[in-house]
Amino acid sequence: MTFIATPQIMNFTEPLMLRSGEKLDSYHLAYETYGALNSLKNNAVLICHALNASHHVAGVYEDSESQSSSVGWWDTMIGPGKPVDTDEFFVIGINNLGSCFGSTGPMHLNPKTQRAWGSQFPVVTVEDWVEAQKRLVSALGIEKLCAVMGGSLGGMQALSWTLQYPDKVMHSIVIASAPNLNAENIAFNEVARRAIVNDPDFHGGNFYEYNVIPRRGLKIARMIGHITYLSDDVMNAKFGRELKNEKIKYSTQEVEFQIESYLRYQGEKFSEYFDANTYLLITRALDYFDPAKDYKNNLSLAFKALQASFLVISFKTDWRFSPSRSREIVQALIDNKRAVTYAEIDAPHGHDAFLLEDYRYLSVVRAYFKEIEKKINAKEQNNE
Repeated sequence: MTFIATPQIMNFTEPLMLRSGEKLDSYHLAYETYGALNSLKNNAVLICHALNASHHVAGVYEDSESQSSSVGWWDTMIGPGKPVDTDEFFVIGINNLGSCFGSTGPMHLNPKTQRAWGSQFPVVTVEDWVEAQKRLVSALGIEKLCAVMGGSLGGMQALSWTLQYPDKVMHSIVIASAPNLNAENIAFNEVARRAIVNDPDFHGGNFYEYNVIPRRGLKIARMIGHITYLSDDVMNAKFGRELKNEKIKYSTQEVEFQIESYLRYQGEKFSEYFDANTYLLITRALDYFDPAKDYKNNLSLAFKALQASFLVISFKTDWRFSPSRSREIVQALIDNKRAVTYAEIDAPHGHDAFLLEDYRYLSVVRAYFKEIEKKINAKEQNNE
């Protein structure tokens, strides 16, 4: 069942101090909510988004020309009767600072200069996003979140919530994620960033003033990223060595193979809706996240103050955020005697599996939230 989603904006005038030492004097966050907050206000679930997603987690927009094209990015997961059931839970989706989907970001005006922030927008971290999210959640009258949930970069935020606000989160659902990026992942991000920065239309990040978009860089960045999101099996099964045309053209410039055509299409589409400065900011936030860094790289020590219960999910064909990285999180939780459920799904889709409809995966999440639901209902009955 799909429902109508309504985007909202919340303005903040209290300065937000960032990990970089800079601050945002004022800012706004785009968000959406689904379902209803119960009388005890203990059924709120925060959904944290990954790199190119937004606050539009589920449902469709009423005024969209094509409602099918405006479906929320995790609509398979969230909604009435779905694994995260909005008939039972009050779900919140927040667009992160620095994004290009409604929250304050590089394309907005810097109040001090009255020009677009561009490359001057301060670097933000996962921890900064959590601080901003916490303010919005508090403004909604919620003292403690029933759960924080996310995949990939969203999973890092779900983990960071339990570290920054251990007494404000009951459950953390970390999917297809990692406690930090390995060197290979940082390398992929850097190559993508260089593609953008070296685009002649980038203009040092101030391309808004020139009325241009560094499309070439964005296209290459997306192509690089997309390769890492898919498994080798999926790419071979879907494309193999199939030619775009019946005959080989013997050209180094034109498209020869279907996989080339697919990647160019994905890059073209991405360049039409995503902001180049946002891409740089978000991939840097990925690079910087490392909760064990201040604990002599000891994740178990970093997790010592955690209070939440965890559901951790990985996918066997995900080589970007491999199951071994999820198992690091699980082991550190076990070391601290924290409640943790772990599922390793043998899905063929690679990293993108966390966004797709896999019965086993969705069933694990559904079962976990059913247990949470039972506890919430029991508390409500005891309070009557």
